[in-house]
Amino acid sequence: MDIRLGDIVRMKKPHPCGSFEWKIERVGMDFRLCCMGCGHKVMIPRRQAEKNIREVRHSDVPVVPEED
Repeated sequence: MDIRLGDIVRMKKPHPCGSFEWKIERVGMDFRLCCMGCGHKVMIPRRQAEKNIREVRHSDVPVVPEED
């Protein structure tokens, strides 16, 4: 699955705030996702994320990673 920083993904189940869409903030063995509805951030294993992703919208603008 081709997932890059800044992509917006639609998940199988909604977040408790009601949003299905998440922004990818970190890619590796774990994904850091930011809810597009409420801004909540979570880290989940790649395997679990890829299983639950239904749609990927690629961003056209390259994203520079933020310093943690």
